Amino acid sequence: MELYKPQPGPLLESIHYPADLRKLSPEQLQEVCDELRAYIIDTVSVYGGHFGASLGVVELTVALHYVYNTPKDHIIWDVGHQAYGHKIITGRREEFHTNRRYSGISGFPKRAESEYDAFGVGHSSTSISAGLGMAVARDLNKTDEKIVSVIGDGAMTGGMAFEALNNGGALKSDMLVVLNDNNMSIDPNVGALKEYLAEITTSKTFNKMRDELYDLLGHFKSAGETMRKAASRLERAMTAAITPGALFQALGFKYYGPVDGHNVDTLRRHLEDLRTVSGPKLLHIVTIKGKGFAPAEREQTKWHAQSSPFDKITGQSLAPPSNGNKKVPKYQDVFGEALVELAANNEEIVAITPAMPSGSSLWPMMKTFPERSFDVGIAEQHAVTFAAGLATQGKKAFAALYSTFLQRAYDQVIHDVAIQKLPVVFCIDRAGLVGADGPTHHGLYDVAYLRAVPNMIVSSPMDEQELRDMLYTASEHQDAAWAIRYPRGKSTGMEIREGFQKTEIGKGRVIAEGVKVAVLSFGPIGNYVTAAMGELKKEEIQIGHVDMRYAKPLDTDLIDYILAGYDSIITLEDGTKLGGFGSAVAEYVASKGVAVPVTIMGVPDIIVEHGTQRELHDEVGIGPDGIVRQVKKVLEILV
Repeated sequence: MELYKPQPGPLLESIHYPADLRKLSPEQLQEVCDELRAYIIDTVSVYGGHFGASLGVVELTVALHYVYNTPKDHIIWDVGHQAYGHKIITGRREEFHTNRRYSGISGFPKRAESEYDAFGVGHSSTSISAGLGMAVARDLNKTDEKIVSVIGDGAMTGGMAFEALNNGGALKSDMLVVLNDNNMSIDPNVGALKEYLAEITTSKTFNKMRDELYDLLGHFKSAGETMRKAASRLERAMTAAITPGALFQALGFKYYGPVDGHNVDTLRRHLEDLRTVSGPKLLHIVTIKGKGFAPAEREQTKWHAQSSPFDKITGQSLAPPSNGNKKVPKYQDVFGEALVELAANNEEIVAITPAMPSGSSLWPMMKTFPERSFDVGIAEQHAVTFAAGLATQGKKAFAALYSTFLQRAYDQVIHDVAIQKLPVVFCIDRAGLVGADGPTHHGLYDVAYLRAVPNMIVSSPMDEQELRDMLYTASEHQDAAWAIRYPRGKSTGMEIREGFQKTEIGKGRVIAEGVKVAVLSFGPIGNYVTAAMGELKKEEIQIGHVDMRYAKPLDTDLIDYILAGYDSIITLEDGTKLGGFGSAVAEYVASKGVAVPVTIMGVPDIIVEHGTQRELHDEVGIGPDGIVRQVKKVLEILV
């Protein structure tokens, strides 16, 4: 079946690359923006994807590619989901309907995909560092390309951005930073800087004073215009003193703005002027996330991204009805609801998230216990050490982070939590292959990098009941840090009993006994084994299945039991094969000196691209069919 392809407007249809855009007159750019915005809405309404952020930078995207000679000049996007418009006008419009689909184009800038993608990005706060590196390389090479780093959608709350600004101001290389100030990341921005930026455009007192003074000076017939110009200069000086201009100037950047980020002509003129200004400089633009699509403007968090089709006029979901089927909760929602129940009975419990209260399902906790819930912004390193500080004072800190984001705080996990033996609970969301977000967001490495850390329990429940009980057990454990990993998406849909039960740390369970081959699974990926067992039984092959639950500490008694009763072991995990759960089992078996082979099933040492979770599991061979093939291979049955 051929995929639906949206039809571009007449001007957008003529634009295959930025060189085509630059053939147009400045007066035509607004029409290009209107058509580009409509094309994004049309496509995402059918296929889903990130949404609000790209709509907010349509005018900026057009202005940048109109003024700068891309791809010779480099545009580096921060928070890659701002770059849909950029992709469409840089040679990928015809393929844009495959965005985030298996074997289609990436949802983020990707160097291997296009020469216009100057730097790959899926996370945030990297654009200034990367841009500065390119600017310094240009200076060393004695070439003349321009460098533009676009940072926004909350990325300026990340500490790395300020490290780069501090270094960039000192190096004095010629580069432009565009601060896209939309007061949002996925959820509303938090922190003092957000308040500082918002104050510029919302201060009624400042705007009223300026307008009244300007009107008053107009009554002076002979000197009025001169006085107005002097007042404008004074206003600029005042603005520099009381707005982020002072902050950025102190860091060595010339500050310009704030300006309307939805006026493409204004942006064009500012960018043309700034091309001629040397040294490090920052243009501050103010935008609306979801601009041009009313539902997205009203509910910016909800419309950050959409996974199902919707009416492109009303925003109403077009997903097929559930036909009365039971709604299966996501693992994230099971976690969020369980945390509220635990916090109701334990006043010491606090929750921390780095800018992901909706993604990590912490909103129930934040609404029920706002004084014990903390969104620290896009600042994972701070989040972990903040949790450690809370733990030193007897608080039971639950830090909810995506697996891929926790990577940025590895030093803090070791230095601030593990060494001090603080009982922080790491609730690791999006563990394993995550699907359409692709390689920047796959949570494949947490088991490998966490099980090497002393004073750290590493666990993963096979289902939502185990998740609830692990959270409860962790809430009462004071002797070490605890990592609980769970995947993106729906849980099993099983009936969950009321309340919680304490579980024994480091103990697994036998799900099924078998002959010759035992599969030891870690986490929800173990549910694939059930499907595989059904297929194998058709050929009268009966395997054992063990839900290990813990990668650290390992249930060595259970492994000893398997070694005594089976000829071969297969381990299964939704994570990297190198150094993960399977490696832990193989290390133990090797230490026993027994002749039972261990086959490790997991994600191989490659970069896995994007697609649905099931497509990717099947691609790397850890889906049900892959398990069947591996069992037959171990049994030396022709496959």
